[in-house]
Amino acid sequence: MSTTVGKLQDLRNRLTETLAPSGEDAVTAVHDAGRLTARERVTTLLDPGSFVEIDALARHRSNSFNLDRERPVTDGVVTGYGTVDGRQVCVFSQDATVFDGTVGETHGEKLIKVMELAERAGVPLIGIHDSSGARVKEGVASLGMSAKLYRLRSRISGVVPQISVIAGPTAGTEAHQPVLADIVIAVEGAHLYLTDPDITRSVIGEEVDADELGGVTVLAGNGTSHLTAADDTAALDLVHDVLAQLPSNNRALVPAVEPSDPDTAALDTVIPDSPLAGYDILDVLAGTVDPGSLLELSADHAGNVLTAFARIDGRGVGIVADQPAVLAGALDAASAAKAARFIRMCDAFNIPLVFVVDSPGFLPGVNEERSGLLRRSAPLFAAVAEASVGVLTVVVRKAFGSAYVAMGSKGLGADLVLAWPTARISHADAANTVTVVHDDTLAKAARKRRDVEALRRQLTEEIEDTLLTPYAAAARGLVDAVIAPSETRRRLIDGLALLERKVVPAPDRKHGNLPL
Repeated sequence: MSTTVGKLQDLRNRLTETLAPSGEDAVTAVHDAGRLTARERVTTLLDPGSFVEIDALARHRSNSFNLDRERPVTDGVVTGYGTVDGRQVCVFSQDATVFDGTVGETHGEKLIKVMELAERAGVPLIGIHDSSGARVKEGVASLGMSAKLYRLRSRISGVVPQISVIAGPTAGTEAHQPVLADIVIAVEGAHLYLTDPDITRSVIGEEVDADELGGVTVLAGNGTSHLTAADDTAALDLVHDVLAQLPSNNRALVPAVEPSDPDTAALDTVIPDSPLAGYDILDVLAGTVDPGSLLELSADHAGNVLTAFARIDGRGVGIVADQPAVLAGALDAASAAKAARFIRMCDAFNIPLVFVVDSPGFLPGVNEERSGLLRRSAPLFAAVAEASVGVLTVVVRKAFGSAYVAMGSKGLGADLVLAWPTARISHADAANTVTVVHDDTLAKAARKRRDVEALRRQLTEEIEDTLLTPYAAAARGLVDAVIAPSETRRRLIDGLALLERKVVPAPDRKHGNLPL
C-alpha cells in the first residue's frame, strides 16, 4: 500500500467486491431463480459500456443491532448514469441480496443523489425496485429517509420522466415510491404491496398470499402498473419503448422519427351502419397513427378508455380514445381517473393530445354513484381544461352528455375538433331525446288514441336528422370541420404542425385544487 502499484491493486480489489457484495453464492441463487442481479439489470438496460457508477464503495455506518459487523459495499443499491439508445438517463437498481434491498440511511442517500442528478441534468430517471422496505434496524433514520425520498419524487414529478420497474418484492415504506413515478412496469413473479401477507394475516386475520395482495395481475387490474413483462429482460426492453415516447425533460420535445403511413382508406368503412353495433377503436387508430408506433398503457384496467403513446407523421402524441368494445365506450369513475392521469403526464412533458370520441355518456347506476363517480371523474374535466399542449379531437360516432364535454370538447379547451359524418353530438341519443323534448306531444297523442309508436318513430327520425348530426355542432362552431374518415390523418398532421409551439399563459396561482 506504500506504492502506486499497490494502491491501484487495492482499488481494483475494492471494485471487484462491488460486483458481488454478498458473495458469489448470492449471485448464483439469483440466477437459479431465473432473474438478473441488480447490476445486470442496469447493464442490460443501458447501452454497452455506457454505465458510469457512482457511490459504488458506499457502506452503511450504523452500529445498532450489531449492523457494524456486516458492512457490504453498495449498501444494497447500484446507482449511476449512462445512455439508452444514445440518450442520457440516470438509473438505480436495488439489490435484494444485501439486507433484502432495505433502505437505510446510506442506501437512501445514494437514491437521493442520483435523483437530484437526474433533476439537475434534465434526464429521465429509471428506478428498478426490489426492496422489502425500510431497514428497521436503523430505526427512525431509515423512516426519515423514506419521507425525503417521497418529497424528492414529488418535486421532480413533471420535471423529468420517471419510470419504475417492479423487479422483485417491494413493500412497506418502499411501496409508494415507485408508484409516484410516471410509468410503472411490473415483472412476472414480482410483488408490490404496502403490507405483506404475514402482517395482513396477524393484524386482520386474512389468509392471503403475495400474488393476491400485489402480484402482476392485481397491479395491472387496479391500474397501479401500466405495463407487464414476462421477465427482467422483457421489462427492460419495455423501458426502451417507453423512453422512445418521452422527452428527456419538461423543456424538451419527444424526439421525432422517420414517419410511416397506414392504410387511411380503410377508415371510411370502419364505423358500422347500426349505432348499436360494436367495433374496436384500435381499427380507427390503425388508420390514423404511424404503423407499429402505438404503445398502450394500462390495457387491463378500465378498458372502456384506451390511453396510449403513439406517433403521427413521426411526431409523438398521447391518445385518449373511447373503446366501444367495452361498456359501449361509456365512461365510469375508473376510466375517467385513468384518462385524467395520462392527460396530466402528457401535458407535463409537452406531448400533444389526440382524443377519439365514441361514448354514450357516463355509466349510470347506484354502484357508480355511490363509489364517488362525480368526485373521481371531475379530475378528467380539470385535466383537459388545464392542458397547455395541443389538443385535437376526432368525434367518430357518439358524443353524448357529460362524456362529450369531458372528451376534448371545444368548450373545454380543444384547439381543433373534427367530426366524421357518422358523428352524433347531443345530450343523449335520439330515443331518449324524444322522450324529453316531445313528452307533451306523445302524451297528447295518447289521449287522442293516435298511433303513439309511429309518432315516436317519426319524431326520432327528425331528431336524428336535425339535432344529432355533426352539422348542427359545426353550425355553432363546436366542430371545426366535418371530414371524411380517410382524411383524418392528414388533418391531424396539419393540426399538430400548427400547434407545435402553442403558448397558454399560466394563471397567477400556486396550483388548482383537484378533487383527488
